[in-house]
Amino acid sequence: MTTSLLSPEATFTQLKTHLEYPQSGVLSQIIVKDETCQYSLFCLAADTEISEHTATRNATIHVIDGSGVLTLNGKKIALEPGVFIFMPAHAPHALETTSNLAFILTLSSPNSGRS
Repeated sequence: MTTSLLSPEATFTQLKTHLEYPQSGVLSQIIVKDETCQYSLFCLAADTEISEHTATRNATIHVIDGSGVLTLNGKKIALEPGVFIFMPAHAPHALETTSNLAFILTLSSPNSGRS
């Protein structure tokens, strides 16, 4: 069983209090999860690389701290606080950090929200 920071009820947290950067690699923690979406906090060490991959669900990234480069469908996107990215399911993407980097990753079912 995965433990979340929050329950799927109306609530809040100050994300900066949860930032914890590893010496190397990636630390992730689920913030909250429901039937259609999962919201996770990712903290990556400087000089971390995640090789190209795809996901079966739609995803968004909202950068809250640090810097890096996301390559999405072959296009390089500078990552810095405030950047928001939507990635449709099956879109190839890779990531490199240039400093410690923190972002919220939201995964959602490709058909969630459609009627």
